[in-house]
Amino acid sequence: MKPKEILCQWVDAFNQADVECISELYDENAINHQVANEPVVGKQAIKQMFEQDFSNAKMVCIVENIFEDGQWAILEWRDPLGLRGCGFFQIVNDKILFQRGYWDKLSFLKQHDLPIE
Repeated sequence: MKPKEILCQWVDAFNQADVECISELYDENAINHQVANEPVVGKQAIKQMFEQDFSNAKMVCIVENIFEDGQWAILEWRDPLGLRGCGFFQIVNDKILFQRGYWDKLSFLKQHDLPIE
């Protein structure tokens, strides 16, 4: 599959808050680094991250653009509350090996009435 196709599966699983499906898209040794947080290393740790994130807030990813370049798929997104961000996904052998995301953590926490760290 092309990186863009894997990314579309990721968006679908994210929007359904499907922890099992989304975590299966990652390599066993994947790294997910949302720059507002510390990197999360390993498929099991990423699964736990999504379990926690999905239990804290209703999150929706509305795709604005998806680009593909070699092993990389790039996602520009927004959510219904106006938050915007982008994500970079390195996909090798049909699995997400590395992900980096950029978004405004303070705005997210305020919009979802979550404690500010």
